[in-house]
Amino acid sequence: MNRLELTGLSVRPAQVWGGVRLVPLVREEPVEGLRLHREVYGGFGTGLVEAGPRTHYTSYIPHGFVADWSGGGTRSAAYGTQLDDGGPPRTVRLPRHRHHRMAKRQPGDRLRFLPLHLALEGYLSLHFGGPSVAWEEWSRQALREGLSPRAEDAFLGWSVRGLGDALRVFEIHPGQCGVMVYVSDALAGAFVVPHPADYRLLHATLVEDLYGELVHQYAMYGAPVAEFAARIRDGAGLRTLGDLRAAAVAQERAWAEAHGSLFARELLDSSYGFERVYRMGSFTLWRFLPPFVRDGSGRHIGETITDHRGRVAYLKTFRLSDAQIRRGHLLHTLSDAQWSLSSAAVALGTSEQELARRVRAAGFAALLKGHV
Repeated sequence: MNRLELTGLSVRPAQVWGGVRLVPLVREEPVEGLRLHREVYGGFGTGLVEAGPRTHYTSYIPHGFVADWSGGGTRSAAYGTQLDDGGPPRTVRLPRHRHHRMAKRQPGDRLRFLPLHLALEGYLSLHFGGPSVAWEEWSRQALREGLSPRAEDAFLGWSVRGLGDALRVFEIHPGQCGVMVYVSDALAGAFVVPHPADYRLLHATLVEDLYGELVHQYAMYGAPVAEFAARIRDGAGLRTLGDLRAAAVAQERAWAEAHGSLFARELLDSSYGFERVYRMGSFTLWRFLPPFVRDGSGRHIGETITDHRGRVAYLKTFRLSDAQIRRGHLLHTLSDAQWSLSSAAVALGTSEQELARRVRAAGFAALLKGHV
């Protein structure tokens, strides 16, 4: 298990729109040797991904990202991007696209991958094979098919109240290479790219991302959050414009430290299990899962590209709902107990009957025999 470290990125004061808080992430120097482009699939659409022989994955896939480590980096990153114009909702036909694998090498030093789907596939594949021991409690379907099919619900960024407006009206800072999105001061997701030009052209695509149920609820029912304000006390010994500028910079630095210690703690202080997806020259594409510990903290899954020094060049995260955390915790506990209900019940400090109820409540009723 390892931690995420956003080395080389610094925060700028947050910008607030109602309950949405955007925290800009700025690089002093771009990550050399890697650029991100956007592959457009003709607008909003559903996608069919062939993950393997007789196995496919169906989901909402608005676009793909192309990682280019050839050194050219001249393609436009966000062709076709469009923000909400404030008009009435439009009815959009959902075309279906067929993809081969979540990450696929393209001609030259380029790799196409489906943003967030790498991370979601990692979560959906948790113990996908089902029971590893044929205990009498498990159904024939569970032993034959495992947890197939698995499905999770998510909300399109357009439906997260205030997010589209916030992305449309807020300024993009010089050198900005990322953003942390908060809704009602709960971290909804983080997005980082290697170069400021990539971010400028991919900034608007955040409204096409997927967000969890909790984020949607917070946006719908949460109250507006407090804005950042620099407060410099009167009589603080300020005599020149230079003194005033230094005091303002000190306020920004103090806010940045508070952001790291209060707001982003749940993302940066957690340990993650990383799985390597693809090696791209001196860069590596990973996906990661959190420990499914039920301690009340937010948990995030995600994907990242790091360089040979472990520096994050690309990052995209998804906040899990409480129900998704419970399902992950339950599956890990069953697996650790070799899928024995009695042993898992002891580990959870409950009875077998209560554990069976939890399994059904988690949507895994098909795993159990009817008499259990």
